[in-house]
Amino acid sequence: MRVSLLVLLMMLNYSLLSETAMPDLKFAKEGEKAPAADLSAVAWLQGHWRGEAFGGVTEEVWSAPLGGSMMGAFKLVVNGEVQLYELETISEEAGSLVFRLRHFHSDLKGWEEKDEFVAFNLVQVEPGKVWFDGLTVERVSDNDIRITVAIENDGKVREERFDYQRVLNGH
Repeated sequence: MRVSLLVLLMMLNYSLLSETAMPDLKFAKEGEKAPAADLSAVAWLQGHWRGEAFGGVTEEVWSAPLGGSMMGAFKLVVNGEVQLYELETISEEAGSLVFRLRHFHSDLKGWEEKDEFVAFNLVQVEPGKVWFDGLTVERVSDNDIRITVAIENDGKVREERFDYQRVLNGH
């Protein structure tokens, strides 16, 4: 089964979604200003993480903060074959944080148009947990993280949770 994943979280009017339907996510309200934050709020994300989702193995690898941003990569492997890559950044902008990503097929052909990307503006920050608009990143423990995201598939939006464990010594 080829997982197209349709993480087309993009450009949806999240203000129409109920937080009770997606309790682990927060959505920006019209005209709401992003809270003040810098990369120290997410520096714990640095490292190599692995989990399971969509019938396969998922990986996230995040760099340390440098130059006002963190760089991440995501990979989904199902039945030994790469289904999807994402290139991700968390950047300091206008005194807050923005999470951006682009999707790629296994041959690195982009899903989005050449200059397009998916952006999630910061909504709230607490120690060990940050809520972007439709995407939450949480430090569960030193060796466990959880990323929850709103995913659109066939016109319906649902909350998808990715539980990751830190990869130590390549395992």
